[in-house]
Amino acid sequence: MKSVFQSIQVIPQNELDQLDDLITMRKLKKGELLLIENEVCNEIYFIKSGILRSYFFNHQGDEITNCFAFENELMASFSSFITQNVAEENIQALAETELQVISRESLEKLYEQGLHWQEIGRKLTEMEYVILQKRMISFQKLSGTQRYEELYKNHKKYLQLIPLQYLASYLGVTPRHLSRIRKAIL
Repeated sequence: MKSVFQSIQVIPQNELDQLDDLITMRKLKKGELLLIENEVCNEIYFIKSGILRSYFFNHQGDEITNCFAFENELMASFSSFITQNVAEENIQALAETELQVISRESLEKLYEQGLHWQEIGRKLTEMEYVILQKRMISFQKLSGTQRYEELYKNHKKYLQLIPLQYLASYLGVTPRHLSRIRKAIL
């Protein structure tokens, strides 16, 4: 997590070292839920190893995967974290996962300590916004095949660990169509 904060802005090492007392470690087993819909998200997770997915149920009761997060990425229900309203999604480990966790309370304390931390918070929020916008635009501009190719290019080593139905849901295609896409690419 320190590496993420440090990459966002040059921050003095003594200030960065404040994270050591605020970050906790957590391990999840494959399939374990980290956050359940209708709970308030009060933590941000940095993935040291493993895969997390965010999903919800649509009006028909279908499970929709809306996000994957991989090693060296952040995950949270950011809307819930920011507004302190209940989350509309669940977060689940798709493999054994090791996390570094920082609470909202700890992050707020850091923000109070100075402009460096406030700047980091703003930039983290901006980064998450850009990721969300790119995902929305990809559904309007790219085919399911192109979305899969992009995921394959960036996260090839993880794709075999993600069940086909979750991956298909994330890409907005049927599992059958995803099988054809994979066969054509591989």
